[in-house]
Amino acid sequence: MKFSEMPYARPDIDAILARCAQFAADAAAADSDEALVKLYYDQSAAMADYTTAANLANIHYTCDTRDPYWQAEQDFFDANGPAVSNAVTEIYRAILANPHLDALTAAYGSTCVPGMRNAVLSVDSRVTALQQEANTISSLYQRLYGGALVELDGQQLTIPQLGPYKQSLDPAVRRAAFEAEASYFDAHRGEFDELYERTVHNLNQQAAILGYKDYSELSYARMNRIGYGPEEIRIFRDQVARDVVPLLAEVVARRARRAGIEHPTFADLNVAFPDGNPVPVKGYQVRMDAARTMYHELSSETAEFIDFMQDNELFDVLSRPGKANGGYMTILPTYKAPFIFANWNDTAADVDVLTHEAGHAFEGYLAALDEAMPEDLKCPSMESAEIHSMAMEFLTAPWHHLLFGADTPKYALTHTEESLIFLAYGCEVDEFQHIMYQHPNLTPDQRNDVWLKLEKKYRPWIDFDGLPFYGRGAGWQRQLHIYECPFYYIDYCLSTMAALQFFLLNEADHADAWQRYLRLCRRGGTASYTELCETAGLRTPFEEGSVKAIAQPVANWIAEHQI
Repeated sequence: MKFSEMPYARPDIDAILARCAQFAADAAAADSDEALVKLYYDQSAAMADYTTAANLANIHYTCDTRDPYWQAEQDFFDANGPAVSNAVTEIYRAILANPHLDALTAAYGSTCVPGMRNAVLSVDSRVTALQQEANTISSLYQRLYGGALVELDGQQLTIPQLGPYKQSLDPAVRRAAFEAEASYFDAHRGEFDELYERTVHNLNQQAAILGYKDYSELSYARMNRIGYGPEEIRIFRDQVARDVVPLLAEVVARRARRAGIEHPTFADLNVAFPDGNPVPVKGYQVRMDAARTMYHELSSETAEFIDFMQDNELFDVLSRPGKANGGYMTILPTYKAPFIFANWNDTAADVDVLTHEAGHAFEGYLAALDEAMPEDLKCPSMESAEIHSMAMEFLTAPWHHLLFGADTPKYALTHTEESLIFLAYGCEVDEFQHIMYQHPNLTPDQRNDVWLKLEKKYRPWIDFDGLPFYGRGAGWQRQLHIYECPFYYIDYCLSTMAALQFFLLNEADHADAWQRYLRLCRRGGTASYTELCETAGLRTPFEEGSVKAIAQPVANWIAEHQI
């Protein structure tokens, strides 16, 4: 079914809550392994229509945050979603208390039971009102950011539409683009500060009620991290700061020399070549046709996938006023359909997001076709889900010429550089959030000071050169994950470590790399991050020395492939 034909109706929350209560009672009464396994599968499937309605509403809302109808529907789910989540958690609580619990691990893998435990540990009815408020705050941020229009070049532009200007070969134009963006954030400084203040205090209140010292601790359960915790993440961040940042300083310096920029400032860091950055082919349909060819030639599975996506209009990727910022993939389980949302701006990032979100969507498509896999386990936790997306960016490399033509070698180099450079920024975001929630009473200026100190730790090459907004340490406020899904960002770093290994594998043997990726995707959410890495024969980044062992060969490749 085409997306435009998918009907939407606001769900009956009372009926859903009653059904959840019945499932909880049935879980308590399940008197055999087989009965409990069937109940888990059935309760998981029963939420498909509700999830589809919620995701349809969110898609329509993010496509136009100004539309009053979809604002109201998003508000409805913001208000009622926590109660539904809590009702599902009560099902999990009953399942976990059942003496036949071990049957679920035997039937569905190692993540089923720990995932339910994390859910039970992270929400209950005592925090429902706070969850509702947190959803409202997130939506307010989305509207504030998504509604941004700035003046530049005689036009009113959205924030994503500033992208090409930030890569201009004229340094004055680049600077003007960053200043235009900064003007919006500075004009709404109080609102952004207040929304973050409310976010931190709300989530810390939830953590306290649930018995945690702060939200940084609770987040590990909320993010469904299985098999590792804060100490492993700290070890990983420390390795990045110690072993990767020096490599990145060389990458950034070499890039500036290549671009002919003698003293690069923050506004210059997006320029990679003296004759301009790689630019993808123009035109929506041209790109979509290229994507269809690419995925048809990649594998039979991706051929079926891209036909399904394009034939059913499951993309909204063009930037326009009122559209929420960023990009995402979501699933409409009733229709077994992924949906891709993005904000193209005629830069290489358009291809990044096309292949990235297609990686998410491809795994979702495969999982939707696997009738034996419960809905709850069709997608892994986010650090694993991001492997699907980030690895796909590299595994499609043999076909990037369809999207870049003569600029393909440029794209290969800059994409690899930026993937490695990202590790520092991602760790910076994560450490910043830990500090914010552990020290919730910092003033806005103190928060910005913390960010500037972390910039020196993770990105010491940056010179803000008096740039408004960024120069005062507020640049973190444009990172929507910090407001909308705290502590998600480190997942991108963990998945990048896997994706960089796929990059190296792809360079050595594309066919082997693809088969490893396919094996990983087919496990869906039935395995943990470390197990999925093992499935594909990848190293995990928690052991001392592991990060440098992955990053150094990538840095060597970058040095050897200068243009």
